[in-house]
Amino acid sequence: MPPKKKDAGEALRRLKQDLKAHTPGQLYIFYGPEDFLREHYLESLRKETSDGPMEAFNLHSFQGKELEFRTLEQAVEAVPVMSERSLVLVYDYDLFQNKDRQAELLGLLGDLPEYVCLVFVYDQISWSANASTRLGKLLKEKAQVVEFAQQSQSDLNSWMRRRLRHDWDKEIDNTTAEYLTFLCGGLMTSLAGELDKVGAYAKGKEVTRADIDAVADPVLDARAFQMTDAIGAGDYDRAMSLLGELCRMGESPIYILAAVGRQLRQIWSARLALEARQGESYLVELWGMRGGWQARKLLQTARRYELAWCREAVRLVQEADLAMKLGGRDGEEVLTELLLTLAQSARQRSGVRR
Repeated sequence: MPPKKKDAGEALRRLKQDLKAHTPGQLYIFYGPEDFLREHYLESLRKETSDGPMEAFNLHSFQGKELEFRTLEQAVEAVPVMSERSLVLVYDYDLFQNKDRQAELLGLLGDLPEYVCLVFVYDQISWSANASTRLGKLLKEKAQVVEFAQQSQSDLNSWMRRRLRHDWDKEIDNTTAEYLTFLCGGLMTSLAGELDKVGAYAKGKEVTRADIDAVADPVLDARAFQMTDAIGAGDYDRAMSLLGELCRMGESPIYILAAVGRQLRQIWSARLALEARQGESYLVELWGMRGGWQARKLLQTARRYELAWCREAVRLVQEADLAMKLGGRDGEEVLTELLLTLAQSARQRSGVRR
């Protein structure tokens, strides 16, 4: 099982401390969705272990699916050349695949040479330890299991400010950083590219929302929010234009519908929150949001709608979902009808508040 969040944070802090002290450990397991951070620490491990003129002899990298145990054993036992340490990277290796493999690994991992740094990296397959096995107990005792989880909004804001200052001599405030996170997703891997585009485009010292809107590529959920927001503003042409863009980009209609449905449910919950005199903190906790920007935007959008329209909108999405999955109808056609029906319903119920 993955470590608890507190333990995960402690594991990452220990990794940072070991690298700062130039004393990396012998056995690591890296997993989690934040590829950007993972690659950063893999590069730091490489510099601390195998970096140098003989790196080709001291750095060993394997794909787990094709890896034979004997090959792994030879790499682990290979004495480093003109270096104190060697680094062995193994990607997507199922440690618990079968009992024979576990028996072999017990001997190898239980007595690693002092000079080796062995890292099992989980990218395409998920990491899960079978703690009831002898191997699982050994890994709990000897391995540093480091999760690279999505970062908090405050951590992302700080990172974005540092990156923009260092690379582009630009500034970004917290509200604008939250907007960029909402628009492009919360993973540093994708945000890094968007920051470069925004930094290169922005003419002024301060990055603005207009700069972001000009060059950033919104994720599906953000585009779905823009569609529902356009309906809320009575801009039905804009909503249809956004739908057309998504279809031309090759997005699956069922995924578009799921994203639209999620946004409409969030707007409904925001409308209910307003009725109950709840604020943005309630929505942040309810939906597990990163920060307050999206919650504030939801409340702003929900003020344009009546509660009855929100309820009707969610029902219409459910009908559209059935039409796609069971009715065998063309997905783009169903989505177009849904937006038209939502717009008509808004007019009939006077659901759009101006």
